[in-house]
Amino acid sequence: MHVPDGFINAPVSVAAGVAAAAAVAVSLRGARRELDERTAPLAGLVAAFIFAVQMLNFPVAAGTSGHLLGGALAAILVGPYTGVLCVSVVLLMQGILFADGGLTALGVNITVMGVVTVVVAYAIFRGLLWILPPTRSSVTAAAFAGALLSVPASAAAFTALYAVGGTTDVPLGKVLTAMVGVHVLIGIGEAAITAATVGAVIAVRPDLVHAARGLTTPLKLRVDGALVDAPAAAPAAATGSAGSTRKVWATGLVTALVLAGFVSFYASASPDGLEKVAADKGFDEKVEDHAAADSPLADYSVKDVDDARLSGGLAGVIGVGVTVAAGTGIFWAVRRRRGDELTATSTSGSASTSTSAR
Repeated sequence: MHVPDGFINAPVSVAAGVAAAAAVAVSLRGARRELDERTAPLAGLVAAFIFAVQMLNFPVAAGTSGHLLGGALAAILVGPYTGVLCVSVVLLMQGILFADGGLTALGVNITVMGVVTVVVAYAIFRGLLWILPPTRSSVTAAAFAGALLSVPASAAAFTALYAVGGTTDVPLGKVLTAMVGVHVLIGIGEAAITAATVGAVIAVRPDLVHAARGLTTPLKLRVDGALVDAPAAAPAAATGSAGSTRKVWATGLVTALVLAGFVSFYASASPDGLEKVAADKGFDEKVEDHAAADSPLADYSVKDVDDARLSGGLAGVIGVGVTVAAGTGIFWAVRRRRGDELTATSTSGSASTSTSAR
């Protein structure tokens, strides 16, 4: 789904860039309310995990592949505002270092792959939780549905931008049908990955899942043949320990490194949904050379490393490392900004109280 330079004309790309910048600014402010000492490093990990899984293209139809977009996963794990920032960090790293997604199209990609997926997925997710019982299973099921629908919504958003600023004259009805059709299939893979990941984290640390806080599945005991609720767990057991949080973070990082450094070699080599539709409908003829095409990591391979497996694996590991470092640094800075604001507010309030007392 990464839009290259040349698909969308300059005015619409600029407008999308402005919209993306506004969304990131709003998200930076909103993320201050979502992040705390535990979730700030987790958000950096989520960004790195999305980077890793996006390297794993899976086949969805003859000659077509797809990959995780990640908006739904990020929004559910760390919150919608932080989710937009997670996807934005990934897209920025991919565009600058790996020549994946055009630099002039960065605003388009953030809008389509980040903002749209987060908004649609989180709205559907929250809507379903109003209907479903408040259990962990409901969170997983709602995550599946939100992720599934967010992908064709992203495809439709791209088509809308192309209708306004496309650089090739093609029948838009055919583009919309093809884009949404193939991305419904990709959405099934997105939904499976999202639900499996959310379910895995909920199983060990539900308090670390932004959307699952306050949701518990009561333990049942059989008494005289009937199932009754067991006594509530102690608060410490519910919230977990700092050591447990580090264990989750370390496990997630190792998983991301393995996926990017090893499993990615076996990913499908077929073009993804957007590339396939562009080739079939003929609007790929306007693609421009990427400004970072000479990057040492362009196309997810390390320059001057001849072995394809080693080159791709090293690029994946570097990408995960850079993304987790950049993401964690940004989210800690956002978290610290919130702490500074709270301290300033507290100090101002204390000063006002002291003045009133005098």
